[in-house]
Amino acid sequence: MLAELPDMGVDQTKAAIDRAYVAQARWAALTARDRSDTLWRWHQLILDHTDDLAAILTAEMGKPLPEAVSEVSHAAAYLQWYAEEANRIYGETISAPSTDRRMLVIKQPIGVVGTITPWNFPASMVARKISPALAAGCAIVLKPAEQTPLVAGAMFALAAEAGFPDGVVNLIYASEGAAVGRELCTNPKVRKISFTGSTEVGRLLMRQCSDQVKKVSLELGGNAPFIVFDDADVDAAVDGAIQAKFRNAGQTCVSANRLYVQSGVHDEFAEKFAARVRSLSVGDGFKPGVAIGPLIDTHALLKIEAHIADAIQKGGAICCGGSRAGPGGTFFEPTVLTGITSEMLLAQEETFGPLAPIIRFEDPDQVVREANDTIYGLAAYFYASNLKRVWHVAEALEYGMIGINTGRMSSEAAPFGGMKQSGIGREGSRHGLEEYLEMKYLCMGGL
Repeated sequence: MLAELPDMGVDQTKAAIDRAYVAQARWAALTARDRSDTLWRWHQLILDHTDDLAAILTAEMGKPLPEAVSEVSHAAAYLQWYAEEANRIYGETISAPSTDRRMLVIKQPIGVVGTITPWNFPASMVARKISPALAAGCAIVLKPAEQTPLVAGAMFALAAEAGFPDGVVNLIYASEGAAVGRELCTNPKVRKISFTGSTEVGRLLMRQCSDQVKKVSLELGGNAPFIVFDDADVDAAVDGAIQAKFRNAGQTCVSANRLYVQSGVHDEFAEKFAARVRSLSVGDGFKPGVAIGPLIDTHALLKIEAHIADAIQKGGAICCGGSRAGPGGTFFEPTVLTGITSEMLLAQEETFGPLAPIIRFEDPDQVVREANDTIYGLAAYFYASNLKRVWHVAEALEYGMIGINTGRMSSEAAPFGGMKQSGIGREGSRHGLEEYLEMKYLCMGGL
């Protein structure tokens, strides 16, 4: 056992919302510079405690310590970005149709925001969700994933030290999140919901918010294709696939889920990729050299095993891996499968684990159609050198984020989000701030 925490429910959530509702007006009334300064102080405290936060993160969800350090640094980067953006909330003037009036647009904070964060990036998701809301002048009620509450608690302790006024940031621990989520969605004092998680839960939250026409931001499931064309730099594509597939043991919403490789480079790519995968060490995230930590729970283990079994039964072959690792726990060998077809489960569903299925293709236009043949549209990757092909494929892929000749594209300066059933809205960048602002048109007559 790492820690004991209070198990909160609807009553505590209502109380937190009430505190946030009162505090939000005072927070919004501060100058943008005041809000910016508080975010800057929080950013610096996160950096000062990077090692401690990373250790907590690895202890509670298992990712290798270097990845945890990188995640905490990424969280701090979001706080820095929105500390700067807090001073850049601009309105506009509009040319009026007559000389006796003036037309203006101002932007104001939407109000209290309910946020629900996932377990796979428990530090960076907290920062990415709430820093733009705080910069805009909103107050927050956050429920972290029940699997990983400790990092959020530590970050909120640093937020209090940074000087956020009482009631502006509120944390709810809950082992059963459904009732808390329902209260956040149905309480009229909450004006917006921001959620990262499965598409199934996202649909439920949308339904619960619909009676109040409540604004939502949703970052949901993915089924990312990773396409390697004949004209690609194969070694670079292998490097990118390792990054895009095996970071956090494949437990990322932008993880490469389907690796399409054109026939001309298929065998070379598969051989080099499998060799790299065999070198990835599985084990305790605190041990030096470990690249793959545990899966989050037994359900994740059973899902990856079911996907492998289905693929083998339908003609797929194990190139490397394929089994649980170690004498116990939820460790699984990084696995590469070949001979994959679109009828297999792992080509249709998000595996969310260290499983890389390689699909051979011939026709460049057909592979784009297959890549788009999913309800999801979060992230996609492809490797090619022909400029005409790069533009054609980038414009044809139905995804909110495209990595071109790179396996890693997340940045606080870039808009993060998807199309189709992968979500609504964007996080990060200047666009992320707009998600927490209401636009108000003022028409002034009699001038």
